[in-house]
Amino acid sequence: MIHTSIEYIEQHLEEELSLERIAQEAGFSKYHFHRIFRKYVGKSVYDHIRTRRLSCAANLLLYSEERILDIALQYGFESQEAFTRAFKEIYALPPAQYRAQMKLLIQEREVYTMSEIKGWKVTGTTPEKYKVTLDTRIHYKTTPSVCLQSTAGETFEFNDFGTVMQQFQAQPYAGKRMRFSGFVSTESVTDWCGLWMRIDDKLQNLLAFDNMQHRSIRGTTEWNHYACVLDVPPEAVCINIGILLTGPGKVWLGDCEFEEVGKDIPVTDGLVDAEVFPPEPQNLKFDQ
Repeated sequence: MIHTSIEYIEQHLEEELSLERIAQEAGFSKYHFHRIFRKYVGKSVYDHIRTRRLSCAANLLLYSEERILDIALQYGFESQEAFTRAFKEIYALPPAQYRAQMKLLIQEREVYTMSEIKGWKVTGTTPEKYKVTLDTRIHYKTTPSVCLQSTAGETFEFNDFGTVMQQFQAQPYAGKRMRFSGFVSTESVTDWCGLWMRIDDKLQNLLAFDNMQHRSIRGTTEWNHYACVLDVPPEAVCINIGILLTGPGKVWLGDCEFEEVGKDIPVTDGLVDAEVFPPEPQNLKFDQ
């Protein structure tokens, strides 16, 4: 329901979007919908809409010659003054100054290399078939997004994938339920992609894992919110997080969070649930 709602918002950013309208589209009362949205996305519906509108407006400021007033009206602001106040809250500069100063910067380059992405590394079964960059033009919010894409002309075999990932100590999170989340956009993903999270013990034994394979992202999609939620056992030593792309395509990841959540948020562990097994041995005498 949350994914469908965010898709609806993306498709109607230039229209009037009230909480009532979005809640009605989702089939909930506005109060219940607002609680659910904040619980799973970590921000209010209003904050999400304003962030996306201002991000789109910032893109137009840099990559079009449209007047600031026209951009303001296009994204639902009553006046240029109201737009300027909202824009400055997030981007720290008024729109005209942002346009002038940032255009000078992006004339030099728009994409940064993997070596400039602190804390992250590229790996996978065939990392040579993928490249990773920081993209300052396509992003969910104000900060650049990381872009993972297949290399043009490569031939892909079954289970070829690349991933951008990082590892860190598990001890500060032991006994807690943790959520790794972010906003993802894709282009021409022919197989699948998704966030992933893995928890290991000191012998690198797998304790918990989710890679979104059974709720994966495919095709070309606008920005949407995804998450992996796992319990961190006391014996955990290492936590791994990242985004993976299987086969050809292109995926952007932005505005990530790693946070503790309550037990009312269900885990998304991709390991086999014990409930899928029968409660006792079956047909030990091989009857028909």
